[in-house]
Amino acid sequence: MHAEIKFIHHVGHVVSDMEAALELYKKLGFVCSPPSYPAMSENEGEPPKPFGAANSHAEFLGNFIEIVTVVKQGARIPDNAKLVPLQASPDVQKAMIGKIKQTVDTVSRYLSRYEGAHILCFGTEDADKTADRFHKKGIAHSGVNTVQRPLERSEGIQFVPVRYLEIDGGVHEGRLAVAENPPSAIVVEQVHPNHPNGATDLIESILCVDDSELDEFIRRYGQYLECEVQTDGVAHIFNLAGSRITIVPRTRLSELLPGEMAPPVPGFAGYVVAVRDISHTRSYLERNDLPVAETASGDLFVPAASALGSAIVFKKG
Repeated sequence: MHAEIKFIHHVGHVVSDMEAALELYKKLGFVCSPPSYPAMSENEGEPPKPFGAANSHAEFLGNFIEIVTVVKQGARIPDNAKLVPLQASPDVQKAMIGKIKQTVDTVSRYLSRYEGAHILCFGTEDADKTADRFHKKGIAHSGVNTVQRPLERSEGIQFVPVRYLEIDGGVHEGRLAVAENPPSAIVVEQVHPNHPNGATDLIESILCVDDSELDEFIRRYGQYLECEVQTDGVAHIFNLAGSRITIVPRTRLSELLPGEMAPPVPGFAGYVVAVRDISHTRSYLERNDLPVAETASGDLFVPAASALGSAIVFKKG
């Protein structure tokens, strides 16, 4: 396994209604951050109004689940939403607005396919090294960019730079990216919620593909991750350090997740979190009237039909 990509940085659940999504995640037992909404004044002297794409996070020690939605004109936003005014010089602000519009177009396109998981970001120790390897392998990418990500620390919210690159070319399953985590000193000091469902880590993303395209997806992900695929029954697995990417053919998804219908393919069928105590997690979900299914290995999952289009799997840690 290549040293630089070792983990899942985050997955993104694209939803049509942020308020409903946050209510679901609360029932699922995740603590989510107040959603952030970009905001801008239409005219000088007017209060800023939300626009673009909003997001919230369920944080773990080294990665997170992102919930993403498009801000609809005049739509209600959650009471605990945080408006993030765009404050920059006119030329920088114009570029920022252009990027936000691009994001809105992308998220809207995902929602037109289905509501559910559409984003997978790999974690790298060195974004420049990954970009250089991709270039040498002929893997199209955006080059390394930097965004400011809010992290909750003991003294309050701190914005830290996150370096990342987008994977381009032949990608139809959603948004693929590679990002560095913030410096370890910041991560150690970050305040992490204690999720009532006992979840401790994001450990797997499940990609469902057409049977005829399975070999091509295995080849492509093998190039991204520079590691060999392992086969376990119907699952084709790329093992990273403590997490993995699983690819399953459309006709065999129900063998991996009993009763599940495949999303439009190619598409991410769901993701997996590790939990401290699987019996506690089951009790928590059942108390909240959520349907709980079970895999052959004894892991639990809430079906996609009850989780806004994305199966959410809870695995014994």
